Amino acid sequence: MAKERARLHQALEYKFSNPRLLDEALTHPSALQGRQGRASGRGGYERLEFLGDRVLGLVVAEMLFNAFPNENEGALARRHAALVRREALARVAAEIGLGACLAMSRGEEETGGRNNPTLLADACEAVIGALYADAGLDVAASFVRRHWEPLMGEALTPPKDAKTALQEWAQGLGRKLPLYTTLGMEGPPHEPIFLVEVMVEGVESVTGRGTSKRAAEQAAAQAMLEKVKS
Repeated sequence: MAKERARLHQALEYKFSNPRLLDEALTHPSALQGRQGRASGRGGYERLEFLGDRVLGLVVAEMLFNAFPNENEGALARRHAALVRREALARVAAEIGLGACLAMSRGEEETGGRNNPTLLADACEAVIGALYADAGLDVAASFVRRHWEPLMGEALTPPKDAKTALQEWAQGLGRKLPLYTTLGMEGPPHEPIFLVEVMVEGVESVTGRGTSKRAAEQAAAQAMLEKVKS
């Protein structure tokens, strides 16, 4: 794994003052199961993932604000959502060889963990968080700009939101409009998570979660799009 880590350092274009931060960013929670992971003193990447998610969101928002001065908030929001979603993060993770550097359990690895888009996306956010924690916003933003500017340049027009895209897909096949149903709420009253089901004629229903009904509907629509286009 030493060669893979060396290539990762080259891709990051940064040498950590506190290498443990990068170790944590590259540690999947499954690697901490049992005494060996705990004895190493390494934490998993979840806390850094939380931090990196916020840093990525801020930097991408600034990039879009400057790159598209004539677009309204809705168009910028759709671009932003596309650039910070799992697929974009997993793509960057693959470009920098992140999967080969991750510490994970044997079981996770045997089930394809090193190529799992969700796992790669989470780890990529954690690496961004580690860069920010070690060196501040300028270094983290430099990494984000290098890898997200090409992605930003691929879309000449703002992407459609998931609900609109799903509606157009259904109409294109002559099917009824998608039907959204709120199934309930989870979590504490001050931070509710809504659970929404979407049904499309001829397709098994799927659900989505979000901090608002609108967000949950978008999540459900996105899950349905991924299902029908897979």
